[in-house]
Amino acid sequence: MSLNKQTTLPSQTPVYGWTIVVTSLAFVVAQLDVSIVNIALPQIADTYKVDINILQWIVDGYTLAFAVLMLSAGNLSDLFGAQRLFQIGMIIFGISSVACGLANSPFLLIAARVFQGVGAATMIPSSLAILNQTFADTPNKRAKAIGLWTAAGSAAIAAGPIVGGILIKLSNWRFIFFINAPICLAGILLTFFLKKQAKPTLVKKFDILGQVAWMLSITLLIAAVIEWSKLGFTHPLIYGSLLLGGISFIAFLIIENKVSHPMLPLSLFNSVSFNVLLGLGAVLNGFYYGTVFILSLYLQNILHYPPLTAGLAFLPLTAGFVISNLLSGNIINRYGLRTPILIGLTLFAFGFSGLFTASMHTSFWQLSIPFLLISLGMGLAVPAMTTGILSSVDKTLSGTASAALNTVRQAAGAIGVAVFGAIAANGGTAILHTITVSIIAAIVCTIVTIVLSQKYLKKGIW
Repeated sequence: MSLNKQTTLPSQTPVYGWTIVVTSLAFVVAQLDVSIVNIALPQIADTYKVDINILQWIVDGYTLAFAVLMLSAGNLSDLFGAQRLFQIGMIIFGISSVACGLANSPFLLIAARVFQGVGAATMIPSSLAILNQTFADTPNKRAKAIGLWTAAGSAAIAAGPIVGGILIKLSNWRFIFFINAPICLAGILLTFFLKKQAKPTLVKKFDILGQVAWMLSITLLIAAVIEWSKLGFTHPLIYGSLLLGGISFIAFLIIENKVSHPMLPLSLFNSVSFNVLLGLGAVLNGFYYGTVFILSLYLQNILHYPPLTAGLAFLPLTAGFVISNLLSGNIINRYGLRTPILIGLTLFAFGFSGLFTASMHTSFWQLSIPFLLISLGMGLAVPAMTTGILSSVDKTLSGTASAALNTVRQAAGAIGVAVFGAIAANGGTAILHTITVSIIAAIVCTIVTIVLSQKYLKKGIW
């Protein structure tokens, strides 16, 4: 079959099916490694004899690199083609995953996790851009495709603790990283079945100064929060990092406003809906990542669950994500984007309120309903949020827009882990205290987001 014929195939043909499969594989491995490591933290700590401070870096080394480089990867996707960047990202991710499994020190593991984040940052914007371009002429099918893509990633992030628990039970924690290699290899091979994308038409320079300023601002902020509990706020490294991080962020905004080809066009923020959706992404990811990090320690260090049982405790999260994501495409097409967002946020808030029962004697089943509600809420809201972001920008900027959304989400996730980890640094009852604080903060922030969504996401497509 010629490439010219492929480009005219209707969207129910195998080429389009392969597109969803391949892009979803990338999202699966990227999201899996956000959460799969959480269930292995006690075993990693035992292997390397390290405290929660180092464990935070093992988790956040990945999400930090993911967040820092996402915008650049989105720009490179728009400049050089999404498929090319997608393949490069899969290669980097696969190799660095093997390096994680072979690491013989915590610092080598952190370094390998950073390179995993580089691979993930390269894959995700390009995978979403491939979907957006492939289904550009069929908005309804695009919504369903994004729903399936999101379902795969959401199921992976929720299933991470379960998969991790099984792998640790069968072997050891190193295999939570080795499992990525064959998946990445399959993804690379399957790219040859994708529809040939149009050559990039954008002509612009790479925004090096903007990238450096962004990298410094986010890295310094998150590093300061992680080290806060160990060094104290009065330590020069802490307030110095916060100060330099703030200056770097201001410099980033100035640079993006001045350069002719910005990494993040500030004109994207002229849309109130775009801004509300970015805020929504930050709220959901920040509290979800931080809470899963703490709950993984809670289940094993407080309730003394073995890794497999702790992983199975997260099963309702997986079920909720799969159910709601698979339904989201039809719900969006029938009711628009605002309805699933508002319902999803409401379920998310109710789910967190259910975690108030967490104590030193909480049963396995008491956590099931809160976990299910949290994932049902996120599973409804995230596909609508993603579709809304892509619908608000020109198709040629889809890589940059999706990168902006995922950058905010990953940065918020890294900050969530850093903040919750800092509060729980003393272990024991401090972990329970952190859960209570996270519940209250999550409910308050979610209610604020509901109010903003109701006010600014207008009817019509919304």
